[in-house]
Amino acid sequence: MSLIFGNPGIPILARGKGTVEGINTVRKLGLDAMELQFGHSVNISEELAKEVNHAAKENNVRLSAHGQYTVNLAALEKSKLDASIDKMIHAAKILNSCGGWSITWHMAFYLGRPKEAVHDLVKQHTKTIVKTLQNENIKVWIRPETTGKETQWGDLKECVKLSQEVEQVLPCIDFAHLHARYNGKNNSAQEWTDMLSFVEKELGRTALDNMHIQVCGINYGEKGEKNHLNLEESDLKWKELMSVWKDFKLNGVVITESPNIEGDALLLQKHWKAFKH
Repeated sequence: MSLIFGNPGIPILARGKGTVEGINTVRKLGLDAMELQFGHSVNISEELAKEVNHAAKENNVRLSAHGQYTVNLAALEKSKLDASIDKMIHAAKILNSCGGWSITWHMAFYLGRPKEAVHDLVKQHTKTIVKTLQNENIKVWIRPETTGKETQWGDLKECVKLSQEVEQVLPCIDFAHLHARYNGKNNSAQEWTDMLSFVEKELGRTALDNMHIQVCGINYGEKGEKNHLNLEESDLKWKELMSVWKDFKLNGVVITESPNIEGDALLLQKHWKAFKH
């Protein structure tokens, strides 16, 4: 499959026309993937999911999803924890009904607690989610996303460790977040090579053949991520990053989390295709 490229949510060209027309527009643009945006709510019913599934198959568009921003698998209050688990299960089920393959979340916050203790909570509750999905024969990948602030659970080692510990889990590597999380680090070929070498060492070649990547320009400071930017308005060395992807022969889906939606997806796709000539 190599890498295929897609946009986060309905393309600007189809804004206001719904998810099905968004998928049709992705194909008209020549892109191959789209990420459903469940960040604020799962805005697709089971009935609509059937239409989305049909549109994705008809257009050969691969669907992923970004899960709800409000989940926290290390919440202090039981009510918030239970709600987080329920939300994640619901989102995964709807994505599955849409024919999607992979869903990512910012999984938890440290809230001043030791990282190891928070990780144990994330592991425990992710196992509950995966077991529930497996009992219903739902096989979408659950993706802990690398996060943009050090107050959030989700550095690369944590995401990889969770993937080792729980079935049906692999990391979603957000290269912009890892750049912002450490106030401008992770912006060189050597750093990206070290990161992907670590993933391969710990999770095997299978992980590199099944990548869910997010990338965009990003504004950051000492406390990490501030806001997303378009690639060409940022300091991210995205062309060098793509060269590293090529060196590792990555396979999977790249979603550009940029404000210009389909613009950066088309930019990366064009640059990627140029590698092959």
